[in-house]
Amino acid sequence: MSRVKQLIQSYSSYISVPWRSDTAAAQRVIFCVYNENEELRLRAKVDEFELATQRSGHVWVLFDLTNSFANWLAPQRYAKSYYEKPHLLSPLLPRYLTYITEEFTTFLAAKQVSENSVVAIQGVGTLFGFLKVKEVVDKLAPLVKGRLLVFFPGDMPSPNNYRLLDGYDGWNYLAVPITADKEF
Repeated sequence: MSRVKQLIQSYSSYISVPWRSDTAAAQRVIFCVYNENEELRLRAKVDEFELATQRSGHVWVLFDLTNSFANWLAPQRYAKSYYEKPHLLSPLLPRYLTYITEEFTTFLAAKQVSENSVVAIQGVGTLFGFLKVKEVVDKLAPLVKGRLLVFFPGDMPSPNNYRLLDGYDGWNYLAVPITADKEF
């Protein structure tokens, strides 16, 4: 069985367990951790995560960050200059986080997300070099009353320590880690 299929099975087992209503936002976050080389395979199977969620009696919505940087940067007044001299972009990156938060808030309202919803986020690998996933999760998690599922292309070298794309040291986080090897 493929690693992605195993990840789907682990997720399915976890998501079918009854949810506690008294958990903090950081504890309602789920990280599906997979090798970055499996990104395309995982994206091709996202609908199986949706089916597992629905079979467990929950609502599924998917928020995609893949094109968010381009969508944010394109209308910027000096966008062309930033491509020519990327170092000029650094001071603006907090605005990118604000943009993501605003887009996410609008998305949640449009989808009428509830305490019974799983809000999945894909495309976090595109944040690499611009924002830390932790910063984004810290902003978005309190906005989700149900569960926030983050598809995370990286690894987990120790419990609750995540490394995005194996690029730099990760961080400790209270999220529930789901891997292909984990059984619930």
